[in-house]
Amino acid sequence: MKRVCILIVSYNAADLLLRTLDRIPPAVWQQVEEVVVLDDASGDHSYHAALSYKTDRGQEKLRVLRNRRRRGYGGNQKRGYLYALHRGFDVVVLLHGDGQYAPEILPQMLAPVLADQADMVLGSRMLPGCDPRAGGMPLYKYVGNRILSGLQRRITGLRLAEFHSGYRVYSCAALRRLPLVRNSEIWHFDTQILLQLFGRGLRIREVAIPTYYGNEVSRVNGVPYALHCLWESMKFRMTRAGLWRSRLYDATPAEYEFKPHRGSSHAQMLELLAAAPAGSRILDVGVAAGYLDRELQARGLRVTAIEQDPVSAEKARPYCEELMVGDVEALDLRSHTAKFDYLVLGDVLEHLKNPQAALGRLLETLKPGGRMVACVPNVANLYVRLKLALGRFEYEPRGIMDATHLRFYTLRSLRELVQGAGLEIEAMRVTPLPLPVRFPRAARYGWFRALHAMLFGVTRVFRRLLGYQFLVVAEKAPWLESIHGEANGKSEAARAVVGK
Repeated sequence: MKRVCILIVSYNAADLLLRTLDRIPPAVWQQVEEVVVLDDASGDHSYHAALSYKTDRGQEKLRVLRNRRRRGYGGNQKRGYLYALHRGFDVVVLLHGDGQYAPEILPQMLAPVLADQADMVLGSRMLPGCDPRAGGMPLYKYVGNRILSGLQRRITGLRLAEFHSGYRVYSCAALRRLPLVRNSEIWHFDTQILLQLFGRGLRIREVAIPTYYGNEVSRVNGVPYALHCLWESMKFRMTRAGLWRSRLYDATPAEYEFKPHRGSSHAQMLELLAAAPAGSRILDVGVAAGYLDRELQARGLRVTAIEQDPVSAEKARPYCEELMVGDVEALDLRSHTAKFDYLVLGDVLEHLKNPQAALGRLLETLKPGGRMVACVPNVANLYVRLKLALGRFEYEPRGIMDATHLRFYTLRSLRELVQGAGLEIEAMRVTPLPLPVRFPRAARYGWFRALHAMLFGVTRVFRRLLGYQFLVVAEKAPWLESIHGEANGKSEAARAVVGK
């Protein structure tokens, strides 16, 4: 049996709230684990009325909560869904406390989600056979709903009879996949969550519901609400088309991919490794699915790879001569001492707990005169600076502020790390913002490629401010090898003295 919670959002609707509770069928009370009334800091006696209802009826399944300050329609829902997720429920029902949506049909609303036939059920008043006008829906609302829903269908491609019903049932597993906390605090929260579900390929099903308009007070400001809904629909459409990147609707998996476009880290690394003679041995750390190694293998280079994720490692295996699976900071690399001509660290250093120690161990695998090619994101990029100026510091699924990053680098701190390891820097390069990755469809057009080339040129001039990533090419200096040898010799001599 799935654990079901009914969330009743309420604001200044004390009398209507009690009637709504009375209308929940007894069979539903028995079926659900909890009915939560979440009062949004009402100015009337809604909270105390609900508490009295619980005591008078002896309804132990009823839980009454109240916001200390008003959160708004969307904010109240967010708190309720987070509560349901925290309590480990499987299904949550959204019901309005003013009784506009009929609790009597809760069994029909719950059935598709309980049977695992849908991830979300939307109660619709506009399906064939429904008569919202007979239920008291004002003409202007009926016409507005029809027009706005029609426009949203055309913009988004989501084929729903109605976008603007607040009667909903959600699978909690589906809610966990959504960026709920980023959504609006006001009325178009409902549109945002629909588009997020649709964008992630989750199953949305409509169920016909009766329309009821009584003496409840409508607090929706129609024109701003409609404009917000249309704007969210446009953002969704542009994100899907690759012309916009909204974090609300971007369902792109947070995984690494091959970036062959001009100026990218992959393109520049391949360019830097182009001079490597066939048969050169390369140690590639953090290979992901082996996109770069596939290109290196095709050039006749011998690749040994290190990858922590076993799934990605299996994808990379065909392109490697040898593959080590595990944390590079914990692997024993002594059998590979002075074995490689090149060390490649593509977006690795920022993920390490102790990059200095790890880099020192990795450099021991390089031959004398071997080269390291590494890249790291630039935390001093203008984008990050502007966000900080606005008081925002947020991790993201990918990019400069990738949530898996443990270290942050500027051009200066990268230079200090490399020189501190005893390497001689031969070149420092920069990559521009990855516009072709952000907008893959637009990247097919000549004007976009010209724009990206111009951005690359400007980035090379203002690399500290506009650089997306820094690339460094450094040589393992021969004198570093002699120092290591001298240190090892002293250690051996010391051990000999102790032995005597």
